[in-house]
Amino acid sequence: MRHLLSVISLLWLAAPAQASPQCEGGQVWEDRNGNGHYDAGETPLAGIKLSDGIEVFITDADGRYRFAPVEGRTLFVIKPAGYDVPRRADGIPDFWIHARTTPGPALKYGGIPTGTSGCRDFGLIPHHAAAQSPDLEALIFADTQTKSLTDVGYYRRDIVEPLIGRHTAQLGLTLGDVVNDDLSLYPALNAQTARLQVPWLHIPGNHDLDFDAGSDDDSLLTFRRHFGPDTFAWEEERMTFIGLDDVIYQPGQKPAYVGGFREDQFAFLQTYLPTVPKQRLLVLGVHIPLFDTGGGSFRAADRERLFGLLRDFPHVLLLSGHTHTQRHWYHDAATGWHGVQPLHEYNVGAACGAFWSGAKDADGIPDATMADGTPNGYARLKIASGGGYALSWHPARDRQEPGIGLHAPKVLRQGAYPAWGVYANVYMGDDRSRVEYRVDQGEWHPMQKVSQPDPRLLAENMRDDLADALRGYDRSPEAKVSQHLWRGALPTDLTVGVHRIEVRAQDPWRGELHAATQYLLQQASP
Repeated sequence: MRHLLSVISLLWLAAPAQASPQCEGGQVWEDRNGNGHYDAGETPLAGIKLSDGIEVFITDADGRYRFAPVEGRTLFVIKPAGYDVPRRADGIPDFWIHARTTPGPALKYGGIPTGTSGCRDFGLIPHHAAAQSPDLEALIFADTQTKSLTDVGYYRRDIVEPLIGRHTAQLGLTLGDVVNDDLSLYPALNAQTARLQVPWLHIPGNHDLDFDAGSDDDSLLTFRRHFGPDTFAWEEERMTFIGLDDVIYQPGQKPAYVGGFREDQFAFLQTYLPTVPKQRLLVLGVHIPLFDTGGGSFRAADRERLFGLLRDFPHVLLLSGHTHTQRHWYHDAATGWHGVQPLHEYNVGAACGAFWSGAKDADGIPDATMADGTPNGYARLKIASGGGYALSWHPARDRQEPGIGLHAPKVLRQGAYPAWGVYANVYMGDDRSRVEYRVDQGEWHPMQKVSQPDPRLLAENMRDDLADALRGYDRSPEAKVSQHLWRGALPTDLTVGVHRIEVRAQDPWRGELHAATQYLLQQASP
């Protein structure tokens, strides 16, 4: 394995980089008491992997690794299964160090300050067997995207506080657009996320860039100062997670960014992937979806190159954000995937929904429904042995949404032509979903999947249109075609009065979901 790593490292072709003379490596040890010091009785850890985002280094029998830090890169330990890493003062996992001995570009939000040599010792804290859950559970946020301290307050009240003391996750992920261009908000946002008391990993998005940087190489310096490497890996007993920046900044061009990967990221993957056990679930987290190639939003050649590296992995899940909608995509030969099974990409809905927009509720929090009718919120990922997993979507504040949003007319004329229907937005649905409805406990009938906007959001658009004054800071988004909407025609030949509508949908991970509403039949004369 070491020979393979060395060969691939030698193949890395890059512009000449200046090695830092400050250090030559460090040591990794088992920090049994978690105090950050190598105490008597604690032992070095052999076989631990570290990387600078290109090469991979492995500790020897004394727990030591050796390398020459390269100015501007970030060294990180690849957390092994069975261990935790300590947390920094701001609550972020402490698993990296930057190599910055000379000043970088002057940036509005500061970039990475000088004074770090690029190598250090790492103490890993062993898991306590009694505290381990049989299944790994992760909270997944996409696009928290706060543009002000007011939005940070919404994030606190809408997303974070309802989860405190109630979730059972051991890991957290944010899939980019942590903030909305104002990078000074990172500390305030981190302070809230840290209250969830789990290791939290961050991937950059297009709104996390230093837009005054002169190149893509320098466009994530401020992000990296706060969150660490923009390419990294993290290992658990049942999962290997790889985080990848997939936003290529193009200063002075239109568009200003494009979805894709850098050469150094491919070098890291080529070096690291051969070390990853194939029986585990391999999860890749990115910001820009890989299925989205319209208008140059993601480079198809980069996607196919990545898929070539992943082809022999039997259990792969891809997580993305960016769209402020939600859908499932199954990659096959049409998009360059040639694995035995289709590759599942889950495009996660946004924590901020539609950018914290819409009319405020009684608690003063914006509605934030996304353009496809999905309520803002977060996802859960549960991982079982053998590469299995389960996904679920949870509306913010755990509103009593059963995974299905319903819309039906309040009143219809008895005997009218049955041209009106009930609509079911099954938030985690896809083309394979079975969705049925019945009226007054009658027979179940299949609903038809339709490609149109969610009428619940269309009604909100109309309320905004007809209002004499603004109903919120920003209007709800204009409704667009939902990828998970079903329709069933409502009968009008029933008795006058109220009739109950029930909808059920088969969720592949949560089982049968149910929702109900009603409509009224009235008599009318011409």
